[in-house]
Amino acid sequence: MQSLRRSLEIQGRVLWALMLREVITRFGRHNLGALWLVAEPMIFTLGVAGVWTAAGLRHGAGIPMVAFAITGYSSVLMWRNSVSHCSHAIHHNISLLFHRNVKSIDVLLTRIGLEVAGATGSFAVLTVFFASIEWITLPVDPLQVIGGWLMLSWFATGLALTVGSASAFSPVVERIWHPTAYLLFPLSGAAYMSDWLPLPLRSALLWLPMVHAVEFIREGYFGPVVHFHYDMAYMAICNSVLTLSGLALVRLADARIEAE
Repeated sequence: MQSLRRSLEIQGRVLWALMLREVITRFGRHNLGALWLVAEPMIFTLGVAGVWTAAGLRHGAGIPMVAFAITGYSSVLMWRNSVSHCSHAIHHNISLLFHRNVKSIDVLLTRIGLEVAGATGSFAVLTVFFASIEWITLPVDPLQVIGGWLMLSWFATGLALTVGSASAFSPVVERIWHPTAYLLFPLSGAAYMSDWLPLPLRSALLWLPMVHAVEFIREGYFGPVVHFHYDMAYMAICNSVLTLSGLALVRLADARIEAE
């Protein structure tokens, strides 16, 4: 028991040190610094909401477009940025892996943690801000929103571990991911609700796990304004497969680095 506690303490210090290093490397010590983690997705989401509002798309199915943009684009930025920053992260930080207590998974989890924290902070701040000026209302079921957000965070973690560790074996993985991310962006549920789509297209898009999380979050956010389509058991299975695949690939990546 004491040995386990000691190991957890060491692991915590390693992750905290890597996180501070990542923040300083990425954002520097001046200006907004770490606040940019929250500010960057906020600016993007506000930009999308502003364009939609300027175009006259103020409401859809009784849903304010600002709230629609917050629930959609904050969620998609979390998994997209998590994967993008983990892609080739092992190679870029390979010098750190010569330290006995630093492993590939520490590097990946640090980057995932930062992106999830940034997207979560942006989502929370935008919701509170626009609710305070009465542009939107607070979520109807906050617990459902939190549950959906946790499922989406799990998805982002599993996908980022898989892509990030796979990129340690070949640079082709990183090259494939970038166009794939652009293709997934409009399909991920950020810009539509499944109930708006014809049945064949809806059935095809519901194979994507992140669509279920966005639908679940929006139901908790807006209430039953439309019929939402999701299967959280299916998403849990997909998340489990991605996580196990990612952990297996991380282990193989560590073995390959040690062999070299």
